[in-house]
Amino acid sequence: MLTHARLALLCLIPTWTAAEQVGEVGVDWVGNDVIIEAVADPEVQGVTCHLAYFDRGLLDRLSQGNWFEDPSNASIACRQTGPIVIGDIDRSEGGEDVFRTSRSIILKSLRVKRIFDEKNQTLIYLAHAAELTEGSAKLAISTVPLYGTEAAR
Repeated sequence: MLTHARLALLCLIPTWTAAEQVGEVGVDWVGNDVIIEAVADPEVQGVTCHLAYFDRGLLDRLSQGNWFEDPSNASIACRQTGPIVIGDIDRSEGGEDVFRTSRSIILKSLRVKRIFDEKNQTLIYLAHAAELTEGSAKLAISTVPLYGTEAAR
C-alpha cells in the first residue's frame, strides 16, 4: 500500500528497477510501518533482494513537523532465487546502482548498489542512504556467492 507521501515521491525520482511491495508491518498506533519490497536485479537473473525500511505515517509527520522526509535506515537480504545469469554488469570497484528511491523531496535517497567481487566469485549488494548535505553512515550489506553456480564458470 502506497502512502500519499511515498506516491508523490515516486513521481519525482525514478527507480532503476521496479520494486514490488511484499510486506507491510504496522509498528505503532500513529500509522508508522515497516515496508518490505522485493527488488530483482535487472542485470543478474536469478537474484532477488528484499529491502525493509521505515515509512512514516501521517500522524507522525504532523507531530514531527517534517512532512517530506523518511528515515534513511534500511535492511537488505539478497538470495539466489533461480539460475544465475550475469548480464552486462559494471565490474569496477565502485559497482553500479540496482535500485534507488527517494527518502525526502530533494536531499536524500535510499540506494542499492551491486559490486562484483570477481576474486571471491561473489555479488555484494549494499543498501545505503545518499544524503546531499552530510552523507550518511546508515548502511546494510548482503552477498550472493556464485561458487558452484553456472555463473562462476
